[in-house]
Amino acid sequence: MSLTVLNRKQKEKVIRRLLIQAPPGEFVNAFDDLCLLIRDEKLMHHQGECAGHQHCQKYSVPLCIDGNPVLLSHHNVMGDYRFFDYQSKLSFKFDLLQNQLKDIQSHGIIRNETEYLRTVVLCALKVYVNDHFPNGNCNVLRKSVKNKEFLIACIEDHNYESGDYWNGLWKSKWIFQINPFLTQVTGRIFVQAHYFRCVNLHIKISKDLKESLEVVNQAQLALNFARLVEEQENKFQAAVFEELQELSNEALRKILRRDLPVTRTLIDWQRILSDLNLVMYPKLGYVIYSRSVLCNWII
Repeated sequence: MSLTVLNRKQKEKVIRRLLIQAPPGEFVNAFDDLCLLIRDEKLMHHQGECAGHQHCQKYSVPLCIDGNPVLLSHHNVMGDYRFFDYQSKLSFKFDLLQNQLKDIQSHGIIRNETEYLRTVVLCALKVYVNDHFPNGNCNVLRKSVKNKEFLIACIEDHNYESGDYWNGLWKSKWIFQINPFLTQVTGRIFVQAHYFRCVNLHIKISKDLKESLEVVNQAQLALNFARLVEEQENKFQAAVFEELQELSNEALRKILRRDLPVTRTLIDWQRILSDLNLVMYPKLGYVIYSRSVLCNWII
C-alpha cells in the first residue's frame, strides 16, 4: 500500500515502526531516507523524536557528560523523554538526530551506603571494560523496587563502519539486589551486526544468565562482580566465535561441488611456483606432470 493513501495515524504508525527497526548506528540514515519519501517535516520531526528516544534505550546509546560516559537505557528514564545520570546528577533530554543534549537540569541524590557501593562497583567494572573493549563504555545505576535496592550495570561497545558497509554492537546488562550475605546476579548479553555490501545480512545473538555471589564487604562484592562479568562475557564471546565458524564451514560445504578439506590457510602461489621451478616447455607431458605434482602438493 502506498503511503499517499494512508491517513495521518496510519502514517505515524508506519514511520515509527520503520525507525524503531533501524539497526544500531543507522537511525539517522533511516530517518533521512524516510524524509525523502514522506515529505512532511513536522510529522517526521515528531516521530523521529519519539522513535529516537526508544532507539536510545534499546541500544544503550553512549554519551559523554563532564568527561564521564553515560549509557542511556530504560533504567534511567525519568519520563517526558528525560534521562538521569547518577555521576553528574543531571537530568536531560537527548536529541538523537542532532546528537545534542537539551534542557539540562541539576538534581540531588541521597548519599548512603547504596550510593557508595554503586561507585565502588563502577570503578571495578571500568577496569574490566578498559582491558577488554577498544572503545567500551559502562555505567552503574541505582533502582528501588518495593523498598528493595538494586544495582544495574550496563556495558556497551560498538563499531560503526558505514564506509566499509558494516556496523556492530556489543551490550550487556547485569542486575543484582543489595543483600547482606548472598545475592543473585541476572544478566543479558546482546550482540548485533549488520553487513550490507552486496547482501543485507543481520545477525542478532543474545544470552540470559543467572549466577550467585557471596557478599563479604562492598569492596569484595565489587571485585567478585567484575570477575563474574568478565568470565561470563569471555565464555559468550568464545561460543559466538565457535558458532560463526561452524556456520561459515557449513555454508562453504554447501557451495562446493565436492567435499574437500578446508584448511583456511593462505596459499603463496609465487613461492610454490618458484620452488617447483615450473617452466612451460613445449612438451605437453611435462606440463601435465607439473600440474599433477602441484595439485598433489596442495591436497
